[in-house]
Amino acid sequence: MIFEHLAIAADHRGFWLKKDLAEHFDSIGYRVEDLGVDHDSSAVDYPDYANKVAESVLRYDKCFGILVCHTGVGMNIAANRHKGIRSVWYGHEEILRLSRKHNNANVICFGAGFIGRELAIHAADIFTTTDFTDTRHLTRINKLDKGVM
Repeated sequence: MIFEHLAIAADHRGFWLKKDLAEHFDSIGYRVEDLGVDHDSSAVDYPDYANKVAESVLRYDKCFGILVCHTGVGMNIAANRHKGIRSVWYGHEEILRLSRKHNNANVICFGAGFIGRELAIHAADIFTTTDFTDTRHLTRINKLDKGVM
């Protein structure tokens, strides 16, 4: 198993998908850390939840993150503000594979308003089973992680 620990969070608009994804990963043996929200009724600020997931991913070994909001874009932007986080927004299966193989992505973001449960689970499974294999990209990843552009 490439990853063992999942840090997952959503804002109020992504609550339902976060719940389904957390249940899926719990059922296949991942240690799931649900960082909120616990409801879908009150509006919250998505950066607060992206920060929680980013901090957890950076704290634990073999940890990846899942973030969900209405579009997935805000969560992706917020997560990528953290040094050491390489977050990808789900748009296509091959992008997920390449983000893992080439960029060693450690967070995936979903737009609950634009993806169904089955496709999100399928995409997350691709993300978690694709290993970082293309070490020729290490120099680029190190530059990203250091903030050197």
